[in-house]
This record gives sequence, C-alpha cells and structure tokens, in this order.
Amino acid sequence: MAGSVADRLGVGIVYRLSRYLQVLIQLRKMGRERISSQEMSDYTNVDATQIRRDLSGFGKFGRRGVGYSVGGLLGELRRILRAQGEHKVALVGAGRLGQAIASSPIFAEHGITIAAVFDRDPNVIGRQIGPNTVVDVTSLTDVVRGKEIVVGVIAVPASSAREAADALIDAGVRIIFNYSEALLDVPHDVQVRTSNPAVELLHALYLHLN
Repeated sequence: MAGSVADRLGVGIVYRLSRYLQVLIQLRKMGRERISSQEMSDYTNVDATQIRRDLSGFGKFGRRGVGYSVGGLLGELRRILRAQGEHKVALVGAGRLGQAIASSPIFAEHGITIAAVFDRDPNVIGRQIGPNTVVDVTSLTDVVRGKEIVVGVIAVPASSAREAADALIDAGVRIIFNYSEALLDVPHDVQVRTSNPAVELLHALYLHLN
C-alpha cells in the first residue's frame, strides 16, 4: 500500500471516492443495479456535479438519464482505490473498542483483514475475538513481519499509544490508524490518521448550524 493512490490523486478526491464506494457496497447488498449522480449526492452530501466530475476523470461510467451501474462502478472504484485483494492489518488493543473493530464485518467488505490482535493484559491474551486469538504484544514484531503486515490500528488508551506506535513502526508498519487521543510524532515515511468521533461530530454540527 506504500505509494498509494492518495499520493497521486490528492486527499480530497480519494476521500470522496471512498464515500462513493461505501454507498455502492450498501446498494449492492440491497439489490440495486443502478444509481444516479443525484441519488449518490443525497447519500453522500457531495454535490452531484462534483460527483460527475470526479468520476469522469477516470472514464465514462454512466449515461445521462440512465445513471451508473452499481456493480460496474463498484469494481472500478475498487480498482482505482486499490481496494482489491487482501490488505492485512495489525490491531493493538483488545478492549471494548478493539473488540468492536476486530469483530466488525465491514473491513472484509473492503478487502481488509484484521490479521493479528495484540494486547498486554494477561486477562485478555488468549481470548478469541472474531477469527483471531489475542496475542501478547511482546510478540508483535515477529507476527507482523511474519505476516507481512504494513497497516496498524491503535485502539489503546492515550497513555499507551506512543508505545504501541513505536512497536508497530519498529516492526515495519508504515500506515497507522490512531483511535486514541494521543498525538503521535512519527518518522516522515510513516502515515498516521487519527480518528476522533467527537471532532467529527463538532465538524458536522458547525456545518449544520452555520
């Protein structure tokens, strides 16, 4: 995943394409075969003109008055975003948040596999979470390298996030999703994405109220 499509397309369009992909996956589950740009706009809050502009940059996927093929566009977006095949993830933290992440079927829908789950709590180590058995975090380096994992998810308290990040980086991980509140200072060749639901909510509230 190094040198990803995000490096070539820019963060804005990759974010929007990811949102379109999410909608298409759900529509396919519902049995829908086609969708218009206006319907896509209603689901994503992205202007229909912007959606058509985004998609036209990669080819001619839809027809005026007919819309887009859900299955066809889904396959193309997966190709563009490199969402085909299997992307392995190491999850550090098997608490409530970690358990929710490890047990969620959403990741598999996008070709993402939680390949290993780590924790340092002896009461949690050895417990089954989804398809994984929680492993002692001291084994992280060997497991991550052995499974050729390049993506890490941190779901531990902020006080432990720095240690978790260092362990992942030392093992060769270069993409980290941080679900803690900690600010992580990482090498320039490591990407960190921090997710904070409260900040996302404040952003939504600001856009709605102003």
